[in-house]
Amino acid sequence: MIERLDAVELEEIRDDFPILQQRVHGKPLIYFDNAATSQKPRQVIETLNDYYRRYNANVHRGIHALAERATREYELARHTIAKFINAPAPETVVFTRGTTEAINLVAYSWARANLKQGDEILITWMEHHSNIVPWYQVAAATGAVIKRIDLNADGTLAIPAINPRTKLVAVTQCSNVLGTINPVKELAAAAHKVGALILVDGAQSVPHLAVDVQALDADFFVFSGHKMLGPTASGVLYGKRALLEGMPPFMGGGEMIREVSATGFTTNDLPYKFEAGTPNIAESIGLGIAVDYLQKVGLDKIRQHEKEITAYALERLQEMIEIKIYGPLDAEKRGGLVAFTFSDIHPHDLATFFDQEGIAIRAGHHCAMPLHKHLGIGATARASFYLYNTRAEVDALVATLQKAKKFFGACPTGRALGF
Repeated sequence: MIERLDAVELEEIRDDFPILQQRVHGKPLIYFDNAATSQKPRQVIETLNDYYRRYNANVHRGIHALAERATREYELARHTIAKFINAPAPETVVFTRGTTEAINLVAYSWARANLKQGDEILITWMEHHSNIVPWYQVAAATGAVIKRIDLNADGTLAIPAINPRTKLVAVTQCSNVLGTINPVKELAAAAHKVGALILVDGAQSVPHLAVDVQALDADFFVFSGHKMLGPTASGVLYGKRALLEGMPPFMGGGEMIREVSATGFTTNDLPYKFEAGTPNIAESIGLGIAVDYLQKVGLDKIRQHEKEITAYALERLQEMIEIKIYGPLDAEKRGGLVAFTFSDIHPHDLATFFDQEGIAIRAGHHCAMPLHKHLGIGATARASFYLYNTRAEVDALVATLQKAKKFFGACPTGRALGF
């Protein structure tokens, strides 16, 4: 039986998000920019407030009551997150400030130590800059070569036979532009067959669907807290224990050491050797509470709700001949977002018009410039959905597009769906 969010549950969820109760430019706020950052429930907001009001202290180093509670809550969050993604042990979960830092950690600590001239790093055209630029830097430092997986006509990956020279596959699980959900388990198996590792960018997947890092057989898996109801400056790197143990520290300082002498140092155990200095304590604790919230609602329900909202949005948008949608048209194959162009209206102008109607969408290249250039476009508009969005809000999106058409005097460009 398919689990769904019923009307009562959806209203209760919306009541948990104070920011959704406001008006923007005199209109009720409709928030469709969740792929950039999600809103935060009061449970997370109150957790941050509680930390700073009642037990603000550094972790792991103090023996007073505040430090002990801060440490307990911080490590409890790590256990919660490890269970959430089915990591084999909490110490394989490293707290970072987000996906970007987590990828850079792997790039600097693993890739620079293990890659050499002529080795290949395989990425896709749909990667976020955070999963492109660090590998450019690695290639410049090591002589490794960047290769890309091509796209099919519907925005899915044209999975190739992986070259034995490939040493790392770095791929998003869900595109932040096309919405495509990639077969990372299949890619992991293909990578491992030739002795390569796989890093999975889960920034757009972990907030929206159940993830099991062991079932995926991911060597590294990264994601951000702020896209999944958690605070900004929170995130996670999961890595297989043997890999993490063999990697040098990313940064030096307090906490990442076991002992420092007059001539050198020894590193701390996992995960602390990668958490130098005072960590993002409140943010990591808040991320643990966000995970609790998502689990209470249920990832299966959230995924089903988003599929229904996305399918409805695709259906309504296709009613307009001026719309060109990018990515798969089947909601089963995509995450909860739709990137599109609308006639000859620039996406930035469209986003400004939407803002005046109280609707927050994203416009631009969405930190995916190579993809947009590959598609031959400068920018797209993007509406991205989450557990608190409704079909009525999608109707408002379409109605505002109709208003924009009249306001700008848009000219039909002909129906063009997908690529």
